[in-house]
Amino acid sequence: MTDVITVPVVPRVPVRGGGEFPVHRIYCVGRNYAEHAAEMGHDARESPFFFMKPADAVLPVRTGQTGAMDYPTLTSDLHHEVELVVAIGDAAAGNGRDVAEEDAPRLIFGYAIGLDMTRRDLQAAAKKAGRPWSIAKGFDQSAPIGEIHRIEETGELGAGAITLDVDGTPRQRGDLSDLIWNVRETISWLSRAWTLKPGDLIFTGTPAGVAAVGRGQTLTGRIAGLGELVVALR
Repeated sequence: MTDVITVPVVPRVPVRGGGEFPVHRIYCVGRNYAEHAAEMGHDARESPFFFMKPADAVLPVRTGQTGAMDYPTLTSDLHHEVELVVAIGDAAAGNGRDVAEEDAPRLIFGYAIGLDMTRRDLQAAAKKAGRPWSIAKGFDQSAPIGEIHRIEETGELGAGAITLDVDGTPRQRGDLSDLIWNVRETISWLSRAWTLKPGDLIFTGTPAGVAAVGRGQTLTGRIAGLGELVVALR
């Protein structure tokens, strides 16, 4: 079969130690830390809900480098949200549906630090009108991500500091143990709605402290065991 258009380039994220991770889909968990849920005006233990970003929203950043993100159009209220990202590996092939919590770790290829950048003003308008969030969450470069660390190197992550600084000033402070729905539960929930496949990324939610960021500022996200992700806005 002959393609009638140029095949789009598959987005890829570098893997620590070598190789690249081709991205299939990006799933995101909303309001998955109690304090963040509270600051957004919601109860802490609601059922998990999900939204998606396009695969090419990723902005890969290698360790030791500073990623350059363009300030997006249509907004004057861009917010940062630092998150643990779970990368789904080959073990999900043909077996990523209705995954039991105890089986979830077999799907995990590794972990990374990610930023769920959000046009907060557009999200607020969408919420008020009862409309989807895509324009607020799924824009170009809305998912900066650091190198993926293989689970064989990190072990299964269930606790550890997750932080974000802006120009060296602390903004977000939390711990992975504070996740309302932990990684195993999240994978199990997701697999009931979608068949998880190799190349999927799951942004697992952000701790409290989200706030606006502007051009010329530098964001530094850190997660224990995963180093740091540095992104400069221009």
